Amino acid sequence: MYIDGEFLGTGTLASREVHDPGTGRVVGALPLAGPGEIDQAIAAAHRAFLVWRRESPLVRSDILRRAAGLIRARASEIGRNITIDQGKPLHEAVGEVVSSAEYLEWHAEEGRRIYGRVVPARSPDVQQTVLREPIGVCAAFSPWNFPFSQALHKVAAALASGCTLVLKGPEESPSAIVALAQAFHDAGLPPGCLNIVWGVPSEVSAQLIASPLVRKVSFTGSVPVGKHLASLAAAQMKRMTMELGGHAPVIVCDDADIDRAAAMLAAYKFRNAGQVCVSPTRFFVQRGAYVQFVDRFVAAVKGIRVGYGLDAGTMMGPLANERRVATIDALVQDAAANGAEIAVGGRALSGDGCYFEPTIVLAPTSEARLMNEEPFGPLVGILPFDDLDAALAEANRLPFGLASYAFTTSTRNAHRISRELEAGMVNINHFGMAPAEIPFGGIKDSGFGSEGGTETFDGYLVTKLITQLN
Repeated sequence: MYIDGEFLGTGTLASREVHDPGTGRVVGALPLAGPGEIDQAIAAAHRAFLVWRRESPLVRSDILRRAAGLIRARASEIGRNITIDQGKPLHEAVGEVVSSAEYLEWHAEEGRRIYGRVVPARSPDVQQTVLREPIGVCAAFSPWNFPFSQALHKVAAALASGCTLVLKGPEESPSAIVALAQAFHDAGLPPGCLNIVWGVPSEVSAQLIASPLVRKVSFTGSVPVGKHLASLAAAQMKRMTMELGGHAPVIVCDDADIDRAAAMLAAYKFRNAGQVCVSPTRFFVQRGAYVQFVDRFVAAVKGIRVGYGLDAGTMMGPLANERRVATIDALVQDAAANGAEIAVGGRALSGDGCYFEPTIVLAPTSEARLMNEEPFGPLVGILPFDDLDAALAEANRLPFGLASYAFTTSTRNAHRISRELEAGMVNINHFGMAPAEIPFGGIKDSGFGSEGGTETFDGYLVTKLITQLN
């Protein structure tokens, strides 16, 4: 843990084992916070906020930039450890770290541009000023699938806006969070501005959210957990950013570049073994292109090499744990029982580790669990459609609304799809949601609020009107 500028090991604290999902072996032990340690972290964050909120934006920017430089220099080591405790292939893990450094640099600059405004008054004797001020101590909860980048998104926005935070990262893949804390520590971040705790998730979240010193909650994770935390925060009238799960639809029109679409989707779908909240999962392909697309997509997926993330040539690593393997297997069996065809894969791999084959299911029914529940794994369902109205209706049928995708060369189709898809992010003919300068977030059950873009600061700032009679 990292509390008030000090790193705390297991010592006399309770602990839990950390496993390598690619081999099943134990790779470390993680200290777990009790109520006392959580209270210490909150108090430290509050003390630090009273100073950090008044710190010059230039000083805050310099510290964020120094941390970004350290992250770049340490990317290979951090990425290797992510592969060991999370499972993704090494090139994906290192790429996650490097892109996070760029994200931090962008926030370092934009944090210098948080402006208020002067509003002309109706009387010459009145001066009206609108300020945007940091909200206070933030409680942040980040997921295991992108342990470095998802945590850093919250840290960057909070610190750049003048807030401090207590972060509970993922107990399954903690090495990235420790490395993040070390980078900020070495960059000269004042004690208490960033605090890291681990523990029983439900107990940690309840205590953090209930604290009157915590004024903002940021969560990335599943819809059920997000709704529970949102209810706790709403009872305390606390600001929230909720980036929850998705079940991303893909619409492939028959006028699209079919070979290119199939190749791109095969690579994108199975990155991080499909354990991505924006992973394309429900494919709707216009009937005139259906056979060609399926042939190309199946061929591309058969070429994906599954293996240990540190092995050269590995294209897809293990799932996070055995529970994920059992979930994917149950979804495949349910689809097959309802008459769907398993075109590729469909089985867990034997031996050590939590591996499952990249799997394609053809023509699953709308009642199949796969078409209603986010699989969060290397599994995709493909259905033909005749009419764009029907494809849009099916794409929008579920309560999720995070990411969506479409492939078409028709400007008319592209415009209609972009307007009618119910999602916070619509990608047409490419995948363009990663840059720091654009907002990332969903609608409906997929949450609210954005990370990235100028919108990233909205959840961390309060608006204050000052009206003064001279």
